[in-house]
Formats: sequence, C-alpha cells, structure tokens
Amino acid sequence: MRLKDKVAVITGAANGIGRAAAEVFLNHGAKVVIADYDVESGKELESQFLEQGFDVTFLQVNVADKKSVRAMVDGVLLKYSKIDILINNAGITRDAMLVKMTEEDFDRVLDVNLKGVFNCTQAVVPYMIEKGYGKIINTSSVSGVYGNVGQTNYAATKAAVVGMTKTWAKELGRKGINVNAVAPGFTRTNMVEKMPEKVLSHMESIVALQRLGVPKDIANAYLFLASDESSYITGHVLHVDGGIMM
Repeated sequence: MRLKDKVAVITGAANGIGRAAAEVFLNHGAKVVIADYDVESGKELESQFLEQGFDVTFLQVNVADKKSVRAMVDGVLLKYSKIDILINNAGITRDAMLVKMTEEDFDRVLDVNLKGVFNCTQAVVPYMIEKGYGKIINTSSVSGVYGNVGQTNYAATKAAVVGMTKTWAKELGRKGINVNAVAPGFTRTNMVEKMPEKVLSHMESIVALQRLGVPKDIANAYLFLASDESSYITGHVLHVDGGIMM
C-alpha cells in the first residue's frame, strides 16, 4: 500500500497507460480521479473499479481548456479536499511528415500534449503548495528525447514537457513538491496494437529487451515516482523503453 490514502488525479486515465496507472494506484491504496474527455470509457471504468470496492471518481475534462480543467480540479477538491499526486498522462497524436502536416494537426497536438500539461499543473500546484507536499509526474516520450519520423508536433510537445519538468522541479522543490517525467518507448496500447505484425516485429527487434512495453510497465514507473520511495528524486526523466536508445 505505497500510496495509502493519497489522492491521485490521472489525466487520460480512461484508456491505455492511464487506465493501467489507475488500477495500479488503486491497488496501492490511493483514491483515484479518472480525468478524461471520453465519458463513455471513463464512466465504464469507474463502475468497474467501484464494484471492486475502490475509492474512485470519474470527472470529464478537456485538458486543453482552462475552464474545463478548473471545473475538474474543483470537483476533486469538493470530494477529497486535497490533491497529493498529479499524473499528466493525457496525450494525442496526429502524425504526418513535415511537408504534409497541417496547421490544425500541429496546433491540436500542442494544445493537448503541452498546454494541457501546463493547464493541469498550474491549477493543481497552489493546493500542493498549501499542504507543503506534492508529486507531479509528466509523460514525455523517447520521441521527445531522440525525435521520430512523422512526429514533428508530438516530438516537439514531448521535448517541451522535459523542459517544463526540470523548470518546475527547480521552482517547486522548496515547496515540498517533486516533479519528474517518464519517457515511455514503444508500448502495446490499443493504437500500437493496430499496426501490422511486420511493423511490430521490427519495433521489437530494435529494443534491447526484444519486446514492446505494456501499459503496466509505465504505470509501475508512475507508481515509484508517486510514492515516498522517490522522495529525493526531482527533475528526472525516467526512460521506460526497454533499451531502445542506448
């Protein structure tokens, strides 16, 4: 029970890595807020967890919209009176080669993946400062560290997330708040599973551990950084990529 009675807000928690994180956190005693734009999946997941006896709440949020984020945070505080952990996990892709990428797709990815992280963190941090405690984990990507073909927008946001993580670690450390990032590699989410088997096999072949990650691999990294076991770690980017870039 490494997170007993901690209140954790996980954005993008209705599916994929966020969903795995919600389950891991609940199993370690946290009270979890599933913050997601997808109402149908979010409510369904909330029902499943409630039936298992967990303390969990779904709140719809559009992380790119400041008013929506404010309403979500107000909902968390109304129910739990505090926020101990924020996992900025929500993200989207709109891939295209540079010469074919539209301005709309470029802007949309920045709005969710970058501005969304800013909006959520700015809304939550004052309450962490008030308590003198907080754990913020941002989701970057190996694409943000090394770049990736066809992902100008996505890679830019994930690189920027690293910069914000290190900046906030310096600003908030004196307030008792740890800020770190996780950089996942190729992970078997629903989106990745739809790729041709030939592509998946190639992806596995360039990973040192010769397999793709699963959502729980990333969720376990979130767990470590959200727990008190990581209390002397801040401003760090934890690569969870099976050794794809060494």
